[in-house]
Amino acid sequence: MSTVGLVVNPSAGDGRSGAVGRRAHRLLERAGHVVQDVSAPTPAQAIARARAAAPGLDALVVVGGDGMVHLGVGIVAGTDLPLGVVAVGTGNDVARALGLPRGDVDAAVRVLDRGLRTGARRIDALRVGPPDGSAPSWCAGVLSCGLDAAVNARANTLTWPHGHLRYLRALVPELLAFRPYGYRVQVDDTVWESAGTLVTVANTPWFGGGLPIAPDAVPDDGLLDVVVAGPFTRRGALGIFPRIYRGRHVDDPRVRVLRGRTVLITPAPDLGPPPPQAFGDGERVGPLPLLVEVVPGALGVLG
Repeated sequence: MSTVGLVVNPSAGDGRSGAVGRRAHRLLERAGHVVQDVSAPTPAQAIARARAAAPGLDALVVVGGDGMVHLGVGIVAGTDLPLGVVAVGTGNDVARALGLPRGDVDAAVRVLDRGLRTGARRIDALRVGPPDGSAPSWCAGVLSCGLDAAVNARANTLTWPHGHLRYLRALVPELLAFRPYGYRVQVDDTVWESAGTLVTVANTPWFGGGLPIAPDAVPDDGLLDVVVAGPFTRRGALGIFPRIYRGRHVDDPRVRVLRGRTVLITPAPDLGPPPPQAFGDGERVGPLPLLVEVVPGALGVLG
């Protein structure tokens, strides 16, 4: 018998995750596990409750979308406490990358039950923060630092449509005001310095509700896939984004994929305006400069 902490986001899945959370609670108890609900009205309160409960838990389970996964990763990464996911959000990119059920609470709980009985698998995680090492945070999937981050910020303010269609709706107004940003990106010993459109650091392939921004990213290979795109015009950026739907943007000669373990992303004011604030797993991380490091096996996942 395991003791599970359960964190539910009542706003995910058009508000359905409250009912989904209650069903997950019942199903986990029916499978023989003790469930401690550590949900709270705000993310900060939920984090505090989960951290206080963590010493007595065998796993932390989050119910919602990538935002809830991000919350859970911030609590358990770098520890022995595994994370379980009941994916009922509109994007569910991390669940997609890990092959976890999406939109099916019964299947998700079966995966959780099996993982609680057989043990978690370990995957890599991104440790992100200022270059001086202060106040690092954790991400499981993709960190966006370019036009993709600006679109992410706008998409987060929209309530419809779902998945990548919401991302597409947010793209158009961002393109109207777009000018290529100035970057200096160092991936291990390789430096890319340019005006740019996209800078994405990926541990998993998908972002934006199913867009394969880094098609070959693998979450347990100890490496980050860093996708950088040169100074596209508005028309060029509009043309490259449809190719992201098929993962074919990486075939464009103006797009490079660099691989490494450590990434330093710094604004280059002489090359363009400052990039927007970065987003990790679809959640705001903060402004550049940022140091991103892959920590192999930092995250245990049920399933």
